[in-house]
Amino acid sequence: MIVFVRFNSSHGFPVELEEGASVAELKEEVGRQQGVMPEQLRVIFAGRELQSECTLQGCDLPEQSTVHVVMPPPGSCRSASRLPTSSDGLAVILETENHMQADAQTEPRSHSSFYVFCKTVCRAIQPGKLRVRCRTCKQGTLTLNRGPSCWDDVLIPERIHGVCQSRNCDGSVAEFYLKCAAHPTCDSDTSVALDLITTNVRGIPCIACTDVMSPVLVSQCPERHVICLDCFHTYCVTRLNDRQFIHDPELGYSLPCAAGCTNSLIKEVHHFRALGEEQYERYQRYAAEECVLQMGGVLCPAPGCGAGLLPEPGQRRIQCQQGGGLGCGFVFCLECKEEFHEGVCQMRSPPETGSGLQGYVVDEEAARRARWEQASKEMIEETTQPCPKCRVPIEKNGGCMHMVCPQSQCRFEWCWLCRVEWNRECMGNHWFG
Repeated sequence: MIVFVRFNSSHGFPVELEEGASVAELKEEVGRQQGVMPEQLRVIFAGRELQSECTLQGCDLPEQSTVHVVMPPPGSCRSASRLPTSSDGLAVILETENHMQADAQTEPRSHSSFYVFCKTVCRAIQPGKLRVRCRTCKQGTLTLNRGPSCWDDVLIPERIHGVCQSRNCDGSVAEFYLKCAAHPTCDSDTSVALDLITTNVRGIPCIACTDVMSPVLVSQCPERHVICLDCFHTYCVTRLNDRQFIHDPELGYSLPCAAGCTNSLIKEVHHFRALGEEQYERYQRYAAEECVLQMGGVLCPAPGCGAGLLPEPGQRRIQCQQGGGLGCGFVFCLECKEEFHEGVCQMRSPPETGSGLQGYVVDEEAARRARWEQASKEMIEETTQPCPKCRVPIEKNGGCMHMVCPQSQCRFEWCWLCRVEWNRECMGNHWFG
């Protein structure tokens, strides 16, 4: 097998080893090439240090993965991660995309919990993969004190710490980031985390079409209403056509839960990439126009123009300035938005628009059924499940799916969702949530 090695965070080079090779053999080969003693080397992969007696396959290190091999400075007493050596650590944070050729008989089937907007290659919403590095030196040489258990651990800085094993780096803060899982990526090719989108592992019906679809967007409202991505697209387009997005000074141009719940505005506006390229351009244009209006400006009423203008106080005659491909030169009245005139405006009656939620109505019964948290409570009314190995009842505590049997003679590690031995697929796709 071939493994790509980054020695002391330098450029990678390939190392060819026999199938079933150990970490010690990898250290020997790197030491031979770099002219150093193998026992001085540490191998870091996926947020943990790999021990010499382990095999590369036993560490869940697939073909053509990239590992960091570091040589700590003389006299270094840096401690390794507290993650156990036998643990998968952050095995989801892989350096290759070609390891997922699963055997047809492998169970269980993976369910990705991480989604991103890939802005470079796919330009679409795609499953994502989680990675970690040292916040100081930006290298993947940090061994973690613990793994993430929720989105806050990933999105909020300085939640998880560790020890950076790179020379001349005293970094201790983990920096998580996501990449698109649909294609190979370079170090700088990161993607925006869409934390509200997840696989519908709880089988909750969409609040709009009532079908059970996957993936879904789970609102931040207290009820955590669920909407499929097709219906979310329709919801966004309908609101966009009616210019019913809400301008929030901190969040920007956003929407609440489709059921109209309070305090539910979407915080990461990249979720509106679900609109597609053409509609997203409209969204950005309307957001800019709304910003102008919030500043006391006005939009040119000429058909096909809509340029933003900031009139002087007390000025009634407004001319849309031309130049630089913007503006049309139209002169209009600030009060009635018609062609400029002297005298009193002949104000027209505004068209009947009905309720502010016209055009997108959610059925009350559908809203009651489309509740993520309620389904979670019902699913985990199962708050205890037997250990798959020794059958001792175990209570689930917190959001992490990684369970460890508390019986000292067992200590079996398993997945709460899949109810099988904890593995890379579980960690990569539904570690928390």
